[in-house]
Amino acid sequence: MVGFRAGDVPPTATVKFIGAGTAACIADLFTFPLDTAKVRLQIQGETKSPVNTGHGPVKYRGVFGTISTMVRVEGPRSLYSGLVAGLQRQMSFASVRIGLYDSVKQFYTKGSDHVGIGSRLMAGCTTGAMAVAVAQPTDVVKVRFQAQISAGANKRYHGTMDAYRTIAKEEGFRGLWKGTGPNITRNAIVNCTELVTYDLLKDALLKSSLMTDDLPCHFTSAFGAGFCTTVIASPVDVVKTRYMNSAPGQYSSALNCAVAMLTKEGPKAFYKGFMPSFLRLGSWNVVMFVTYEQLKRALMANCLHVY
Repeated sequence: MVGFRAGDVPPTATVKFIGAGTAACIADLFTFPLDTAKVRLQIQGETKSPVNTGHGPVKYRGVFGTISTMVRVEGPRSLYSGLVAGLQRQMSFASVRIGLYDSVKQFYTKGSDHVGIGSRLMAGCTTGAMAVAVAQPTDVVKVRFQAQISAGANKRYHGTMDAYRTIAKEEGFRGLWKGTGPNITRNAIVNCTELVTYDLLKDALLKSSLMTDDLPCHFTSAFGAGFCTTVIASPVDVVKTRYMNSAPGQYSSALNCAVAMLTKEGPKAFYKGFMPSFLRLGSWNVVMFVTYEQLKRALMANCLHVY
């Protein structure tokens, strides 16, 4: 292997798997407050939310208004409520959906050099569904923590493990898998849009020689992927968040949740929290994909050095 650079050798599946999980955790550390603000805005307007402040309802207005209200009422730590579950989710979730994407894409192309849009979409749907199957309980706990107002006297959960135990005890084992249907739908959409758009934008920039396979190319492709993903996935994301955070018996199904939202709050409800969603997904994509690309190279360089 002497004389080869890290960029000359395709990264192994293990390198992609580890790199994706690590990069996603780093991205989450930077963008978690925006994700928490998104959740608070998405659940606002429900008539029977389990969230209780003990001081009457809290109204959130806009991204930064939500963040400042949370800091004032609950303290700065509230912005990172659910972070442990969030990192558990990313380590398992991103490792599967991003780390296995290229391998699954190669499986669908059956070794062909030509990779069509169909193979990319099928790979995105497959790894997105696989990731939800693995990481759903961590997502449920993360959303519950983010929705829980820390200043309230009646906090439902007092720690990550307590949340897992409480949900399993009160709602049964199935409670940890609540919202799996809308989450699979949401992540199939997110994965297809995010990874396929990133893939296509990066390929287009490289083939047109507008950019080289380096930081500016990764940044541009990631930001474009974040915007497209937010526009397409927001309605399903709001339904997923509402349904996963709902009290037992509040909604009979995810579809019932969507119908109730449309009836009581109108079509705009499906785009609640759009700005924090875009700011979060855009910035998350940039941090994650840029870090992921650099980690792949660093890990391959280390492998080459060892061998």
